[in-house]
Amino acid sequence: MADKIFVGRRKNAVARVYLRNGSGKVTINEREFENYFPLKEHRDNILLPFVVTQTLGKYDVFANVSGGGVTGQSDAIRLGIARALEDINPEFRPLLKAEGLLKRDPRMVERKKYGQKKARKRFQFSKR
Repeated sequence: MADKIFVGRRKNAVARVYLRNGSGKVTINEREFENYFPLKEHRDNILLPFVVTQTLGKYDVFANVSGGGVTGQSDAIRLGIARALEDINPEFRPLLKAEGLLKRDPRMVERKKYGQKKARKRFQFSKR
């Protein structure tokens, strides 16, 4: 399999994901998977496409991720992995799609408006 780059995005996080045949090693920004994401919730989130397609431990993952926070980055990597697995084997598409792993989450932070405290919160109204 030739090295292809698969992009995953979530909020302001952008992940470039490479998949290679291997033993299931995950490297993110040239750091160990467990060190980059100390919370088990984020690690499980990233491995979800492998669990759904029953390919856990068959591919090595190399990901470069930037921007956003921890949750956005883990979701971006997850989308990149799902897209890569679909490219490797098109039969995985129904499995990944049923779990909602191929859908890019479009929700972004709403901007702050002038004359307001935050995006939707207003200053306290005083009648007198």
